[in-house]
Amino acid sequence: MATAYRPYEPGTEPRGHLVPAALKAPFQGRVWREFLYVLISLPMAIVTFVYTITMIALGAGLLITFLGVPVLGAALAGCRALGVVERARARALLGLEVAEPEPVLGRRGGRGGRRGPVTWVGALLRSGTSWRHVIYALIHLPWAVFSFGFAVSFTAYGWGFTTYPLWRLVFPRYMDEPGLQVFGDDHGHNFYLDTPFEITVTCAAGVLVLLLTPWVMRALTSVDRIMVSGLLGPSRLASRVWELESDRGTVVDTAAADLRRIERDLHDGAQARLVALAMDLGLAKEKLEEDPEAAAKMVDEAHGEVKLALQELRDLARGIHPAILTDRGLGPALSALAARCTVPVTVTVDLPQRPAPAIEGIAYFTVSELLQNISKHSGAHTAEVDLWRSDDRLLIQITDDGRGGAETAAGSGLAGLAERIDAVDGILVVRSPAGGPTTVTAELPWR
Repeated sequence: MATAYRPYEPGTEPRGHLVPAALKAPFQGRVWREFLYVLISLPMAIVTFVYTITMIALGAGLLITFLGVPVLGAALAGCRALGVVERARARALLGLEVAEPEPVLGRRGGRGGRRGPVTWVGALLRSGTSWRHVIYALIHLPWAVFSFGFAVSFTAYGWGFTTYPLWRLVFPRYMDEPGLQVFGDDHGHNFYLDTPFEITVTCAAGVLVLLLTPWVMRALTSVDRIMVSGLLGPSRLASRVWELESDRGTVVDTAAADLRRIERDLHDGAQARLVALAMDLGLAKEKLEEDPEAAAKMVDEAHGEVKLALQELRDLARGIHPAILTDRGLGPALSALAARCTVPVTVTVDLPQRPAPAIEGIAYFTVSELLQNISKHSGAHTAEVDLWRSDDRLLIQITDDGRGGAETAAGSGLAGLAERIDAVDGILVVRSPAGGPTTVTAELPWR
């Protein structure tokens, strides 16, 4: 994940630094960026609101003619374009990353793959994302008016009262009044902030308002964050569809890679041995009458080749799906897997029942690949494998005392394993500091 701007959170500092941080907070860039966002929100909200109301009303009024639908489509397209500006503004000033919503048309663009203007307008009108942009345009204006007025007033009073001793002389010099008037009427009852005590209290009140500014700005922009992410981003359904499409691609790629591996193993291993076996048996058949001893020797060698071919086929079948996993479950299968590992492995399986066969297979091959990594790269002396069930999740944790430094960077074996686990809504977490130990935790759905 890329490093992103992380704004200051009021109240998150250690206690020993709370007062200095609170005093510095009103002067930090985060507060001024949020204040600028609130200021720009009002003109943006006015433009968006006026455009949306005008275009929607015009389109609705023209529905009795053939122009109404295209105008409504243009209104929705414009709202989506303004949504791009709003997401960019939130990203730049609030540090809020909101993904682009789903496109108007899918990959095919409609029936038969056509992408004409009529199809595009129809997709706009059917798109829930487009109408959520309209809702944002309508509700953002009243909130922008309130937040603009509150933020400007709060900031102006805070800085005005704090700096009051610096500009109080304006009143007696240019307005012929002793100070800032708080109260006055026609009967001569007036109250001015002109004594040293009143000036000090005014300044202290301004400082208090300034200290509250970070919390006020964060509260105001939190509502904007909710509206932008909830109305201008992708819907949960669309996000889930994209995630499933990505997972489907990963599953297809993994299956294709497995098929290529099986084909390569068959071609280079068992198939080559069986071809050689057929040739040896053919030669032995020819020599059977001429040289029985040589023929017997060749048959004996062919018998050894048959055993090797059978062993390779068993290994290949175990790589596809081991029989012990199907017959006896994860416990015995992982114990057999640990017995073949070059590093001593302790296996603990605490499962009340067997998970779904597909999840069981993924768990087995996850442990198998991780144990192979331990054998080849870790330099470990011991390793532990633990499996247990938590609610509706299957948890796998593998720990070794090796040199550490494992990571899920792109191109590594762990990266491919993480993608395959993610394809079934699983999670892979690697904790491997330099010098070890390494702990890999995998979480899979139970069903």
